Amino acid sequence: MAPDQLEEIKRHFGVVVEALRSDIRQIAEGHAVVRHELQEMRNEFRDEFKTMRMFVQLYPAKLRLCSSAS
Repeated sequence: MAPDQLEEIKRHFGVVVEALRSDIRQIAEGHAVVRHELQEMRNEFRDEFKTMRMFVQLYPAKLRLCSSAS
């Protein structure tokens, strides 16, 4: 193999490696965004679940208050 061919292969390989680095970086950034959004959704669901649990626990007490008032 001629030295100029070897240099061309090295140059091409370098270009391919840089493209892969760029793709991997984009995937990693996208993954971080999705992970952050999922964490926000988990927090919202947890807060809503706590609120619903509070209402479910208070509801029987309110029923007793209403039935004893009549």
